[in-house]
Amino acid sequence: MMLAGVKVVEMGQNLAGPYGTQILADLGAQVTKVERPAGDDSRGWGAPVTDDATTMFMTMNRNKKSVVVDMKTDAGRARMHALLSDADIFLHNMRPGSMPKLGLDAATLRAEFPRLIYCDMGAFGHLGPLKDQPGYEPLMQAYGGLVSINGHPDGPVARVAVSLVDLGTGMWTAIGALAALHHRHETGEGCTINTSLYETALAWGNYHMAEYQVTGKVPARQASGHPAVVPYQAFQGADGPFMILAGNDRLFAKLAVALDRAEWADDPRYQKNQDRVKHRDEMIGAVQAIVGDGPRDVWVEKLRAAGVPSAPIQTMPEVLDTPQTAALDILQQVPGTPLKLVGLPISFDGTRPAMRDAPPRLGSGDTETETS
Repeated sequence: MMLAGVKVVEMGQNLAGPYGTQILADLGAQVTKVERPAGDDSRGWGAPVTDDATTMFMTMNRNKKSVVVDMKTDAGRARMHALLSDADIFLHNMRPGSMPKLGLDAATLRAEFPRLIYCDMGAFGHLGPLKDQPGYEPLMQAYGGLVSINGHPDGPVARVAVSLVDLGTGMWTAIGALAALHHRHETGEGCTINTSLYETALAWGNYHMAEYQVTGKVPARQASGHPAVVPYQAFQGADGPFMILAGNDRLFAKLAVALDRAEWADDPRYQKNQDRVKHRDEMIGAVQAIVGDGPRDVWVEKLRAAGVPSAPIQTMPEVLDTPQTAALDILQQVPGTPLKLVGLPISFDGTRPAMRDAPPRLGSGDTETETS
């Protein structure tokens, strides 16, 4: 395994922190999840799977060990110090301002452990007037502008259903930790890594910020479409919605032929993408009028055969059953549970890292850690 021998201590909660360390655990690192006596809040989020874990916890905490540490006690603080004494990476996403009170801030720990890679996952970031404020996924999607560009223009505002800010922050932190490991290999020194939910939200909105600065137009909600490419969105077939993504002029010409409208490729209203953007409503209406009478899957197959990217808009049950999901062998049985969950979306020389251990029961790693 790529990170065999790397020791990680996580003081994480909910999503962002645990997801970051789960990436490292999947890659082979030894991850010790430090939980307060009541456990990570996400043990109670979602449908119950075991008596102390739910679906949310199951998706964020595989391949780890759990130890219970009460930082309000001398014994707990000593235990935490022992865990950190030989750790390579310490990762936390605790409330801003809480770590100095526990003696677990970056300055204190790195003075004692110079080789430690200290990952501080914040809410609004480690600088600025809001640096001490807490943050949560919907708040960050709102404050970072993502809610303003999501959903249908005629509907109410809506957050993105996936916690892409939390999960993205976990990914950025894991990427930073891997870069820091390489740096330490070269220099022998650890470092402090700062990431935050707000910075991740800003990164995801980067293109829309650029468009505003160039055009002066406030980005609008596009439903399933894209402000700069047409047609590039969902259309309604006779029995369900599907996507048509003519992402350039060559693909549009193929689409025109597949729709029996080859003349569109030479129509000055549609010939170039910028023309189609100008005539968006007319273009979208013309495509919808053609595809609306045909079954979704028939259109998808016809367009794919013509070389036009297309896909049905699938429900989660359909995603689980689709042959492409099965072919990737990405759904892995969680040991000791009835669940099959998505493994690490990376393969090395054709092999995907295994889901070695189910998410741990609260405190199940205490005895092992104390005797090792």
